[in-house]
Amino acid sequence: MRWDGRRVKETAINAAIPYIMPHRYDAMNYVTEYADMEVMRAYIHGKRKEGVRVSYMALILAAYHKAALEHPKINRFIMNKRIYRRTHFCVSFVMLKTRADGTPDETTLKAYFEPDDDVVSINAKLEALIAENSESTHSNATDRFADFLFSVPLLPSLVIGLARLLDRFGLLPRFIIELSPFHTSLFITNLASINTSAIYHHCYEFGTTSVFLCMGKPTADYLSGEYRRKLMPLKAVLDERICSGVDYARFWTSFQRYLKHPELLENGKEA
Repeated sequence: MRWDGRRVKETAINAAIPYIMPHRYDAMNYVTEYADMEVMRAYIHGKRKEGVRVSYMALILAAYHKAALEHPKINRFIMNKRIYRRTHFCVSFVMLKTRADGTPDETTLKAYFEPDDDVVSINAKLEALIAENSESTHSNATDRFADFLFSVPLLPSLVIGLARLLDRFGLLPRFIIELSPFHTSLFITNLASINTSAIYHHCYEFGTTSVFLCMGKPTADYLSGEYRRKLMPLKAVLDERICSGVDYARFWTSFQRYLKHPELLENGKEA
């Protein structure tokens, strides 16, 4: 039995879909949503006056997390043509940092969220994780494992090939799954932080990533040539096999609702 998931019993039609589309790249759907920058900015500035820090990324992740709690099928994954519900919720993302010699570098982080986490606690978790990994000399467990892996010729092919095989049959050790950024509920990239347009980023074939979300630099929304307001494009790539189109539609409706009313992302706040 997998540590990170439990097998889901589906109807014959739904169970057959992973056999028809056995690879994640066969089943990728693309969608663009938009987050109202004025609404998010007003909320973030309001919390700052209260002495509470909230980032745009934390706000979007909190909205995604709460919508996923309401629509848990979004947190499923496919492995070996079988559908699993994930036993936890986690988010992977890439953090930019600078080496001691001034050259840019990247590291991949993974944060785990609990059902009672809200926008404030999610922001605190992200800040703590980023602070812990921001030093130029610091390497997290994933970085150290990768450094070791690629220091020995032929070892990467052997280890990754074995990991794929073990993962396929649910035998991949828990510590490997916890190290792997590709075994995650959601992979998110914040291209807005480097002033870059949003892209549709593929879901990795290795691992269990079923949704990849990209935050892009804000754009002006126009109607008949008249300026309305600034929006942040959110481009998502989805593995369509984990749930139906109706389930996805309901999830995105909840996600948008929380982005439009971010105060609902605080514990104790209800509509």
